[in-house]
Amino acid sequence: MTPQTIAVLRVLLEDPATPRYGLDIARQAGLKTGTLHPILNRLQHAGLIESFWEDPADHEDQGRPRRRYYRFAGHGANLAYQAVARADATTTSGLPALRPQPGC
Repeated sequence: MTPQTIAVLRVLLEDPATPRYGLDIARQAGLKTGTLHPILNRLQHAGLIESFWEDPADHEDQGRPRRRYYRFAGHGANLAYQAVARADATTTSGLPALRPQPGC
C-alpha cells in the first residue's frame, strides 16, 4: 500500500465507526481530493470501505453540495489495522539506526 493509502486508513481508523466525507478525509490526511478519490475507490472495490450519500435534507438547508460519506465495511477496520501495522513495521525496520554525529 502506498503512503497515501496508509494516511487515508489512519484517518478512518481514528474513529472506525464514524462515517467521514471526502473533503474531511483529504484535509486530515494532507491529500488533495484528486489523490484521495482514486484511493477511496480502490478501498471500496477491495471491500474495506463502503460509501453512501447523505440525505438531501441534511445539506439543502446549509446551501452546500451533498456529501458522500465513507465508512469501514464488514472486517474492513481489522484489515486496515493490519495494513497500517505492516506499514509501520516496514518503515521502522527499514530505517538505518541513527548514530550520533561527531560534534553534535
